[in-house]
Amino acid sequence: WGLLDREVYLAIWIVVFTLLGFYLLGKIRFAHDDELKHVSVTRLTLAIASLSFAVYMFPGMFGAPLKALSGYLPPMHTQDFVINTQGVVSAPSATAQTTEKIKYADILHWPYDLPGYFDLAQAEAAAREADKPLFVDITGISCVNCREMEARVWSDPRVQQILRDDYVLVALYTDDKTKVPENEWVTTAGGKVLKDIGRINSYIAQTRFGVNGQPNYLILGRDGQELVPKRAYNLDVEAYIDFLKSGVEAYNKTK
Repeated sequence: WGLLDREVYLAIWIVVFTLLGFYLLGKIRFAHDDELKHVSVTRLTLAIASLSFAVYMFPGMFGAPLKALSGYLPPMHTQDFVINTQGVVSAPSATAQTTEKIKYADILHWPYDLPGYFDLAQAEAAAREADKPLFVDITGISCVNCREMEARVWSDPRVQQILRDDYVLVALYTDDKTKVPENEWVTTAGGKVLKDIGRINSYIAQTRFGVNGQPNYLILGRDGQELVPKRAYNLDVEAYIDFLKSGVEAYNKTK
């Protein structure tokens, strides 16, 4: 919903789990609690777990990625204070392939400062101009698995290099509620008019690519057809790198 920045979210969790740890140790009591004279092994174990979790989250206040929680936290670009800017999400106004204005770059974001688009037609035109395969990321703002893939797979420098150097990128957010201009509305086969980014991209994903979940990753050639089988949620970094390389190889064979 965009109500909490990342550091506010983390601050609440850190305080809650710290207080929980002290409560389990008997250091905090409520009005109807009996005095705790001895700490059982179970309470001690739970207290250690709670306090350890709070300690783990603390570096996140300064921009640590916290990969184990990446899918559940607000995105990194909502955080105001980051010591290490590596891995911070940004919203570029243009990509490496072109100096044109990127549609929706003011509201949508690519991780790791990757140069990418958010509109399929604009990205397809850029891919033709750059003579590169098109990498399509079917994603969502509230997609937990998407954030986990970005934190645990896309964080690998080899993945980022391939995406940055060998592809034109487009992220199709399927749950963004931003309204588009009337000339960009899409009418479905059933006559329903789609007026926002999320519904339009969801319709594209279902009708053109045959997918209705996130994340899904596709690699398209010059004719807009898939060069290799699409890939979904899978944290195997090496397999993901092979997937990206196979897409480049398949594209080069069509030249």
